[in-house]
Amino acid sequence: MDTNELKFLLKLLGCANYRSSLSTGGFKAFKGKDKICQNLGDRELVDYSREIAAVKILPPGNALLKLEPAQLPITDKELKVLEKISKAAGKISPSKIKVSPLKAPEKEAILKTLSERGLIDAEIKRKKTKAEVWLTERGLEYLREDYTPKGTATISLDLLSHYLRFLRKSMHGKPEQISTSSHQSEESAPETIINISDEEILQTIQKLDRELGTDNYLPIFHLREKLQPPLSRDELDKALYRLQAKDEIDLSSLLDPTPYTPEQIDAGISQNVGGSLFFLSVN
Repeated sequence: MDTNELKFLLKLLGCANYRSSLSTGGFKAFKGKDKICQNLGDRELVDYSREIAAVKILPPGNALLKLEPAQLPITDKELKVLEKISKAAGKISPSKIKVSPLKAPEKEAILKTLSERGLIDAEIKRKKTKAEVWLTERGLEYLREDYTPKGTATISLDLLSHYLRFLRKSMHGKPEQISTSSHQSEESAPETIINISDEEILQTIQKLDRELGTDNYLPIFHLREKLQPPLSRDELDKALYRLQAKDEIDLSSLLDPTPYTPEQIDAGISQNVGGSLFFLSVN
């Protein structure tokens, strides 16, 4: 691992939930961050927001367009997008696929669906705007258990402080060693504390929906404000995925970001393809 890659990881260690926007803070002017993201991502030490960069139609897609309208197994909007792709010579970027009145998030979701059905080939790359990067479980394990510094390098004391704080939390914050003492210092507090059940989270969603009158479409940022802390962002995300898997809630994307602030939008759950999951609905 070269020095710049190490600095990149150490900067992430100093971010909330080991996650950061690539366009703000210490990463805005980070030299070579695109290549670093790619290299660390290939080694599964970090992951980042992704999007469909280009698409092209596949033979099954061309065959589908020859079917009678009554036989088509796709929606009208999906058909219009597929037709636009079929007229391109080779690959085409999503921004050049003009289908009114589709907005970018809905178009992205349609492209993902067409790709999953094998009708188009989608090229996935890191998002160009509002991209986030975060340390993976493998990355945290590598820094905690496997990384061995060698040679010489110039590292700021701030970055070293991030690493030392992370190691201390790892030493004192193992689940089986979690202390419930109210006098525990912030420095030695466990990195994660799971003390809220999925059922309690479900009840909190229902309560917030009633209180805020969101008509069973509760924006996730309200739940984060209520439950983070004690839960971390990652713990809450995993709990919501578990509730979704049990068909107790639905997670849906935000199509019109106009009514919300950038911070509220960033509170959604980022997806590799398509818009972030933003609304919670109880089944």
